Amino acid sequence: MTSIQTLLDNSTNLLIQISESPRLDAEVLLAFVLNKNRSYLRAWNDKTLDSKTISKFESLIYQRLHGVPIAYLTEMREFWSRDFHVSSDVLIPRPDTEILIEQCLSQIPLDSTFRILDLGTGSGVIAITLAAERPKTNIIAVDASLAALEIAKKNAQKHDCQNIKFILSNWFSNVPKMKFDLIVSNPPYISMDDEHLTQGDVRFEPKTALISAENGLFDIKKIAEEAKHYLTKNGQLWFEHGYNQAESVQEILKTRAYSNIQTFADFAGNNRVTKCTNASLEI
Repeated sequence: MTSIQTLLDNSTNLLIQISESPRLDAEVLLAFVLNKNRSYLRAWNDKTLDSKTISKFESLIYQRLHGVPIAYLTEMREFWSRDFHVSSDVLIPRPDTEILIEQCLSQIPLDSTFRILDLGTGSGVIAITLAAERPKTNIIAVDASLAALEIAKKNAQKHDCQNIKFILSNWFSNVPKMKFDLIVSNPPYISMDDEHLTQGDVRFEPKTALISAENGLFDIKKIAEEAKHYLTKNGQLWFEHGYNQAESVQEILKTRAYSNIQTFADFAGNNRVTKCTNASLEI
C-alpha cells in the first residue's frame, strides 16, 4: 500500500521533466481520481490507497508524461469561475479568452436583450459565460463540429443557460437571416507552419479549430466580410486573434469599412482582442 504523500512525491519527480507545474499536475490528477478537492490530499497525506486507485492514477501520470493536457485527462477546465466539460474535440479554454469576455460584457448592459452570435463556439465557454452574466440576451452559438456542439450543449445545461440556441454551421452557412447586436468569435488563427503547433497542449487539440490559411487570417477575413450582413447598424464584431496579428486584423476591418476599431491586450501584454463597429446597415 502506498500513501498519498508518497504517490505525489514520486509523480512530481517524474513530471518535472515535462511540466512547469509538476506538483500541481500530480495533485489535480490524484484529486480527480479520488473525486476529492486538493485540500483533502494535504489533510490526509498519510492515507494509503488501494491498488485499483493507484493503477488509475499511474495511468493518468503516464499519459501526462507523454504530453496529454491535464484538461483532457480530467475532462474539465475552469473558465470565468465555472467548470466546463472539455474533450479532444474542442480547444482547451484559456485565460486570454477571459479578456474577450470582459470587454464584451463592458458593452452589454445588465438588463440588455442584445442578440448575440458566437461563431465557432467549441466547448461553449464564450456563449455560456455571456448568457450567464447577461441572462436577458438571446444568443445563437454555432460550430461546424457536431461533437463540439454536443459538448457545448452539455455545458449550457450544466450552467442552466436556456437563452442559447446551438446550430451546426460552417460560420454563417446555417445562421438565420437576422440582425445581431454583437458577433463574437475565437476562430482558427494559427498559420499551418507555426512552430507552436508542435509544442505543449496545442499538439493534442483539434487542428481544425487552430489552423487557418493565409498566415492564419483566412477565417478572420471570411467572418469580417460576411458579418456586415448580419450586424445591426452600430453592431459590434469582436475577434480573439494571435499575439502578433493585431495590425493585420485591424487592416482587414478597415478595408471592409468597419469603424471604431480598437485592440485590447491580454494578461501578458500581447494584443489579443480586436473589436469594431458596423457603421452602415447592410440590406
